[in-house]
Amino acid sequence: MKIHQEGKNILTILLLILIAINLPVYMFLQPIWIAYTIISLSIIFYLLILNFFRSPKRHFKGDTKNVVVAPADGTVVALEEVLEDEYFHDKRIQVSIFMTVFNVHANWFPVNGTVTHVHHQDGRFMAAYLPKSSTDNERSTVVIKTPGGEEILMRQIAGALARRIVTYAEPGEECHIDQHVGFIKFGSRVDLFLPIDSEILVSLKEKTVGNMTVIARLK
Repeated sequence: MKIHQEGKNILTILLLILIAINLPVYMFLQPIWIAYTIISLSIIFYLLILNFFRSPKRHFKGDTKNVVVAPADGTVVALEEVLEDEYFHDKRIQVSIFMTVFNVHANWFPVNGTVTHVHHQDGRFMAAYLPKSSTDNERSTVVIKTPGGEEILMRQIAGALARRIVTYAEPGEECHIDQHVGFIKFGSRVDLFLPIDSEILVSLKEKTVGNMTVIARLK
């Protein structure tokens, strides 16, 4: 299992801390079953954090022309026509994917194209599955212009546990569906804002696999 670069320092520091705590626990704490219990809980905790930072290798195998691919693992929690008033200022179809702490938290570009806009906005840290998190929480917005001329907006949103959004996209760079656009740490959400005439291929509560599930087809 490959570990995402965003987790390597955290995992190294956490491992050293747990060793520093558990070594004296093993050597001096009595009765020994209490020491074994603490050590076992430490191992389980470390494995959970390790699982969070996993970074599976994925390559979209379908035709990438005019398709929008899921940027994240998770569950579709919003699928509706909305007024996107931060960038487009017009009606769009919003598709929102909520990620729990057990999902892969690497994010992929949803379409091929050119990055035209990147903006980070500070905000609150309410639960990411709530509708208001899309406009009130800390978030990072990336707009991509496809080869067909459509603009797709992807928004990384921090959740109640997330405190850091990492975005690799830079304005002017070419991007591809198989590339990582960023990473969100510990429970979060990704919104997509698509042209109003897009053919939506997912439904509410459907599970998505990042860089694998086709979300929509552009006209």
